[in-house]
Amino acid sequence: MNASQLQTPIEYLKGVGPNRASLLRTELGINTYQDLLNLFPNRYLDRTQYYKVAGLQRNSADVQIIGKITHIKMVEQKRGKRLVATFRDETGTMELIWFRGQKWIKENLKLNEPYVVFGKTKWYNGSFSMPHPELELLKEHKNKLRSSMQAIYPSTEKLTNSGITNRVLNGLMEQVFLEAKNSFAETLSEPLIETLKLLSKSEAVFNIHFPENADRLARAQYRLKFEELFYIQLQLIRKNLIHKSKIKGYPFAQVGDHFNTFFKHHLPFELTNAQKRVVKEIRQDLGSNAQMNRLLQGDVGSGKTIVALLSMLIALDNGFQACLMAPTAILSVQHYTGLTELCNDLNIRISLLTGSSTTSERRKIHENLENGSLDILIGTHALLEDKVKFKNLGLAIIDEQHRFGVAQRSKLWHKNELPPHILVMTATPIPRTLAMSVYGDLDISVIDELPPGRKEIKTVHRFDSNRLKVFKFIKDEIKLGRQVYIVYPLIQESEVLDYKDLMDGYESIVRDFPQPAYQISIVHGQMKPADKEFEMNRFIKGETNIMVATTVIEVGVNVPNASVMVIESAERFGLSQLHQLRGRVGRGAEQSYNILMTSHKLSADAKIRLSTMTGTTDGFEIAEVDLKLRGPGDIMGTQQSGVLNLKIADIVNDTEILKIARSYAFQILKADPNLLTPENFSIKNTFAQLVKYKNIWNYIS
Repeated sequence: MNASQLQTPIEYLKGVGPNRASLLRTELGINTYQDLLNLFPNRYLDRTQYYKVAGLQRNSADVQIIGKITHIKMVEQKRGKRLVATFRDETGTMELIWFRGQKWIKENLKLNEPYVVFGKTKWYNGSFSMPHPELELLKEHKNKLRSSMQAIYPSTEKLTNSGITNRVLNGLMEQVFLEAKNSFAETLSEPLIETLKLLSKSEAVFNIHFPENADRLARAQYRLKFEELFYIQLQLIRKNLIHKSKIKGYPFAQVGDHFNTFFKHHLPFELTNAQKRVVKEIRQDLGSNAQMNRLLQGDVGSGKTIVALLSMLIALDNGFQACLMAPTAILSVQHYTGLTELCNDLNIRISLLTGSSTTSERRKIHENLENGSLDILIGTHALLEDKVKFKNLGLAIIDEQHRFGVAQRSKLWHKNELPPHILVMTATPIPRTLAMSVYGDLDISVIDELPPGRKEIKTVHRFDSNRLKVFKFIKDEIKLGRQVYIVYPLIQESEVLDYKDLMDGYESIVRDFPQPAYQISIVHGQMKPADKEFEMNRFIKGETNIMVATTVIEVGVNVPNASVMVIESAERFGLSQLHQLRGRVGRGAEQSYNILMTSHKLSADAKIRLSTMTGTTDGFEIAEVDLKLRGPGDIMGTQQSGVLNLKIADIVNDTEILKIARSYAFQILKADPNLLTPENFSIKNTFAQLVKYKNIWNYIS
């Protein structure tokens, strides 16, 4: 069966029809033969063993028994009726029970004919029963396309209630194989299959649904996982290569006065080796003819801002302008203040544009941008407005890029004839496997060491019963002139409860830290933006000692004097949130502390999260644990979980297969970018079909 035949609508498969097709569509997303084949089993059952009624155990295992139905009756119950059949083999009797669909079942049951019944048994009042068993006549059972391991497919309550049981799904799968004559077009090249000793496509598809034995099943799973990850990587790498060959960028040929003067005379500290490596990678990109499209990952405090500035100085040296876009006004102001200080002694003009910029400020910025007298523009989404026109934008830097949608980012591209070079920065460490999948079409740079002189933040876990000791510790730190964050969780669904927790907490803190000895700021989601900014600024200026907040204290807020981060109900936070919050302290030269407060009642996952936080400050290590706990979809947020909608592979557990698939995809495209050689014919063909039928994830970066 070739790719176009596999696109046949599912209602044309014998045994489906319009009603079942509609259910399969809505419940399992099965529209075509191809979709049905890609419904991979959750697990497999050993169907070689037949039990005797007398030998049944009181456990919830699935069993199959051969016997006859000798008697049928309807039994009235509080709500409706139940159908009860007496089932007998040579060792004893048990009951088969149906609470739904009794009329149809009753009409179709045959008395005193040999049946095979299959299902979970229940022990009640001294005898066994089997609710809603799967039933088939022994003679049909023997004629089935059967393997020793029976596939159990994903299902829903609605499907089961509508009579589409696992047995029905097995039967439909069998029908596809009969129509296809178990012949499926090969999707990988001969050299790949030989090198990796993979099963053929037909063998793999057959053995995933009807495994001949455990070894064939394992090989079928490997082959299909490899194929799925291979085509995603092929798509991403191809996109990257096309990007480099087709999308021309401005070649920044020289590294001139701005860069060299700053590097030699104004650099506030020696760059770490990681920063030097990343600057070199960016310089190579900017010097080539292709548009740079690079993701810069670095943990909180690893020094991404200096790297961003050095990149902007290269743009300036080549006669271009640069911009830096951040998700919030507070973060934009912080970038603006930091970069203005760093560029104090250089002849560079920097401006800030946010939602709260006045009309006259905006007019001036627009004018200076267009006549080229403004070198660097920093701001929020306001940079994307149509009125913002550059004379010659050469480099656009996007901070915390996951906060910006695809459409917003593409607006920056159209600010010029040629698209500017793009550098995307994130302080959220992304596990390597996820980065290879979600950002596989970007080049990735990682700053994986902290600047010297930074003291590691001490993280401890304390129970609510230790609160008085924690408060005493906070008072000692404030006496030393330090500031403290106390953060409460915010869970959207229970905003009222969260607000109450926050206000209760705030009141107890006000009691324990009375004025005038202590000044307290409070920030939460229900405040007006202006009030929020006012309170934040009081804390930033050092007018308040304690900041009580929900998690609205944004990514990147920089208060070097804050040395303690207390996280209340820490068990309610995810790992990446805990790590981001911890990064708010430890920004000055003093020792900083992160105190995780919880109740004694903790789930197993919460214990893992807390021990991870107290055990390491390495963001990448934390991200790996987070990926294992939460799975990929949650980590990337819903809008980016398309790639992770995998049919059989698993990004967490199939890391090795992903690496192998990526390296082979890269080798093949390097040697044959357009897949024109005869040996790559099947790859080219499959890839074209995947794109045509949208069976491949298509993320636009």
